[in-house]
This record gives sequence, structure tokens and C-alpha cells, in this order.
Amino acid sequence: MFVLTITIVRKSKLFRIFMAGFTHFSQYCNALLNKLTGMKTILTSFLVLLFTAGHSQIPDQVYMPDIRTVTLTRAGDALSYPILTLNSGDQLQLDFDDLAGGYKNLYYTFLLCNTDWSVSNLPSFDYIKGFQSTRITNYRNSSISEIPYTHYQATIPDRSSVPSRSGNYMLKVFRNNDTADLLFTKRFLVVDSRVSIAAQIKQPFNSQYFLTDQRVQVVVNTANARINTMSPQDLKIVVLQNNIWNTAAMVDRPGIYRGNYFEYNDDQTSFPSGREWRWIDLRSLRLLSDRMDRIVDTARRTDVYVRPESQRSQQVYFYYRDQNGRYVIENTDGNNPLWQSDYAYVHFTFAPPGGRAFAGKDLYVFGELTNYRADDNSRMIYNADKGVYESTLYLKQGYYNYSYVIADSRNPVLNRFSLDNTEGNFTNTENVYTVLVYYRGFGSRSDELLGYTTVSSMIAR
Repeated sequence: MFVLTITIVRKSKLFRIFMAGFTHFSQYCNALLNKLTGMKTILTSFLVLLFTAGHSQIPDQVYMPDIRTVTLTRAGDALSYPILTLNSGDQLQLDFDDLAGGYKNLYYTFLLCNTDWSVSNLPSFDYIKGFQSTRITNYRNSSISEIPYTHYQATIPDRSSVPSRSGNYMLKVFRNNDTADLLFTKRFLVVDSRVSIAAQIKQPFNSQYFLTDQRVQVVVNTANARINTMSPQDLKIVVLQNNIWNTAAMVDRPGIYRGNYFEYNDDQTSFPSGREWRWIDLRSLRLLSDRMDRIVDTARRTDVYVRPESQRSQQVYFYYRDQNGRYVIENTDGNNPLWQSDYAYVHFTFAPPGGRAFAGKDLYVFGELTNYRADDNSRMIYNADKGVYESTLYLKQGYYNYSYVIADSRNPVLNRFSLDNTEGNFTNTENVYTVLVYYRGFGSRSDELLGYTTVSSMIAR
């Protein structure tokens, strides 16, 4: 508030001129304050994004408990990783359920991220061509299912809002066009294919891991990339095992560098092989599938009990086809699995060796069904009376892969998890590796994704 003391004759001409000017100034200030008040949500969202950009990496995460079964894949391929080719017309399909039901005014936008998934410093108009947010208009209420929900679907990108740069992108879905009212985030990639990549699966250099690990040898050629690599560190690669970012290997310096030739050939890109994933078939909640112990169906809920399981690390390895940790929503009880599938409480039981808890360790159900995360949702609870670990997940009908992993209870970081006492590691295990090549030239403010390739360990046999 301003206090103004006027010592001038009220009826003078100067006073009238001054008061007229002061009135206009007051009206301007009021209008400005009203505009700022109306922008409160926008300013708040901006500050949230600014803090995020400077302090953290954004994971795939659901922020609202009623939002379930979020999938983002290439259109027509339910097991694919969400990668778009720049300026190609490629599209992704987004699906998710809202167990709260009803219709919500939902929007999505993109955030450009760096290689490590921290938010880029570029403003959105530098990487989004068109509108900065898009409304989700395709939805349908569930039918047949005992659990009511609203299923939402979107084709991304919409023609009115398209990524204009290659790189890592974070999809954000939010309510009422307010980015601070966030439902979930989901990662996807946009590639501008300008480099050639050759990848092979080899044995690790360290003989200690010959029978347990797989090493990815990568050669990148930039001869046709139209880039100026002044330093070998202008290029970096990321190697994903089964498209899992929590265990990604990021290498920022090649072992061999000659002009346009970059070779990455050391144990930085070695991974524990694991074993073929376990599975549970939930496509029908009326009939027992091969790994179900029993189904308890009441008027209020359905409970599925998976047969008790134990470690496989001491069992003889054998190959069978799996989905490498992914899940597919399918339903043999109805016609359309997206909005005619039910949800069930699925109970997992794991018996540790000797019935004793893992000292100083926690056990997790690991896979896309738990978003590849070590958190309270995926952590199993040790039941001392029974000598087993137990966990319950709320899952939609479908076909699911999963594994049991162990992590330090004080620091449950999944890039240091162990399969040694649950699944074992066998060099013959089939894994798919994705190699991503990023470039950031001198003075650039973003990481470009210049190419990717996939290679299966089956080819190396």
C-alpha cells in the first residue's frame, strides 16, 4: 500500500490533473494485480518445473493412486518400446485406467530431457511444434467388468503438437490444463537416424563372469551424420537390457576413437544375464491357469493366489520364450481387453532358502508390472510364522512377466540388485539390448538422439 500526502489546493487545475493521472495509474495497477492473480496456477506450475529442471531426473511414475495400467507403445505393437522417428509420422498409443470413474478434463504435454533424464534447459517452443498441450478426448467407461473404471486412450503425437527435436522426452498427463495437477509421467524417445551402429553380444573380459554375464560391443560410424565431433566425448552411448532404464549402462568415452569411428568395447557395457522371466497368466479369472494356486471370487473383489515359488539359481537352466519383463493386457473372458477386463488382487509368495529372511536385504517383485521400481508397492514382506515372503499387487487381466530381485534394505537402488539367490545368472539367457547414441556438440544445450539399434543375445549363440 502506498500513502500519498498532498498539500495542494483541491480546486486548483494542477490538483485535477494530478488526480486524473493517479486514477489511471490505480486502474492500471488493479488490472495488473488481477492478471497476476489469474496467472497463479501458471506461475506455480512454472516454479515447479523450474525446480524439477534444476534438481532431479524424472522417472516413469504414477502420482494418483486411482490411475492404473499406464502403457505407452508404438501403435499396433503392445510389446514395443516407445520410440518415434523424427518427422516420420510415427505414432505411439497411450492407454490407462482411472479407477475413480467418471470423466476428467485431461491434457498431455512433453518435456525434453537430457541423456540422464534431467530436464533440458531449452524452452518448450524450441522442441514442440504447435500447441504446448493437447486434450485427451478418447475415453470409455468399462463394461462387463466387476470393477468400474474409465479407460483413456490417446494417439501421440497429435498433428497439432509434434516434437521438433530428437532426444529423450517425458510425457506428462495432467488435469484441467494445470501441469501442477499431475497424474503420471512416461518416458519415450525421438530419434533422428544419422549414424550407423553395429552391436554384438560377447563374453565379458573378466573370466570370472564368463558363465553369468553378457557384454555388448558397440561400433558407431558418424561419416554420414553431418556433425562436428571435436572431442570423442561429444558422443555418448546408452545400453539398455530389455529396455530397463534402472540398469542402463551409460558410456561417455569410446575405447577406440579414429575420426568418424567410435568403438565401445569394455566391461562398462556388461550385464548380469539373469534367467528367463517367470510368468502369470491372468487372461481369465474364471479358469485356473498353469501357475495359479486358486481364485477366490466374492461380491466385492477377486483374489488370485500364485503358486508358492522359490529360488531357481541352483536349478538347471533351460530356455523358453518370454516377454523380457513386459506385460500385455489381454482377456479371454470378454471381447475388448482395454475396457472389458477386470482387476484382481494377485498374491505372490516366495520361500527363501531354509525359510530364513535375507539378512540386511529386501526382496522385490520386479518387472514392468511394478514399473521396475524398488518401492513399497514392489517390496515383499517377510512372514516369520510361515518362513516366506509375501506381496499383493492389484493387476488388470493380462499376461505378465516378473522376477524376484534382492536389494540392500538401506539403499534399495535397483541398478545394484542381485539375482544370485532368486533367479540366478546364466550366459545363455535370451535378452534384448538396445543401443542409443547421443550427440551434444560444442555450445549445444540439448542431447540429440542420432540413432539406435537392438540386438538379441540369441544371435550370439
